[in-house]
Amino acid sequence: MSTISLTNRTSPDFSSRVLDTIVAFFDALGEGRRIAARYEALSRLSDAALASRGLTRQDIAAAAVNGR
Repeated sequence: MSTISLTNRTSPDFSSRVLDTIVAFFDALGEGRRIAARYEALSRLSDAALASRGLTRQDIAAAAVNGR
């Protein structure tokens, strides 16, 4: 009869860091999509609608990133 012994080559810290990195990646991906959606929504507004929000066309990118 043979016995196979397996050793754990990865520490819990390594696994945790890998998982944290994957979670951070998907969080960043989601945030990027939210920024893109805000940019699209703001860019479709008229100049008058932007002005009512205190924005100009030049402010759209910064407003999208800052969640304004």
